Amino acid sequence: MKLVQNERKYWEYIRVLRNEEGVKEGFVQQKYISKFEHFKFMLKYGKFYYICLEANSPVGFVGQIKGDIRVAVEPGHQGKGIGKFMINELMTRHPDSYAKVKTTNHESLGLFKKCGFKEKYYILEK
Repeated sequence: MKLVQNERKYWEYIRVLRNEEGVKEGFVQQKYISKFEHFKFMLKYGKFYYICLEANSPVGFVGQIKGDIRVAVEPGHQGKGIGKFMINELMTRHPDSYAKVKTTNHESLGLFKKCGFKEKYYILEK
């Protein structure tokens, strides 16, 4: 496995994975992301993303926007340590990053705790 800098050739991969059922539910914003919206987003923030390659094929992505980590792993590759690898690699490059995780997202909470993250704040909404 290796983590490579995001390039334009991976932008659609990120969008498709982010929109996939079973993946998008883990994100705070769960709406469908159009090609146009994603293109604009990647123009601004694409340089803050990395792609995880296994045998030269993408299996997930990780990034951080203003310190906030975003991570996703292909459903068929989950449970193999890819998320942990990506987060640990990201933290070597961006050590001040943090994770905002929904309290109902038990998989992500467990993943970040395995990477040494600790609960620090709660955000309450009405």
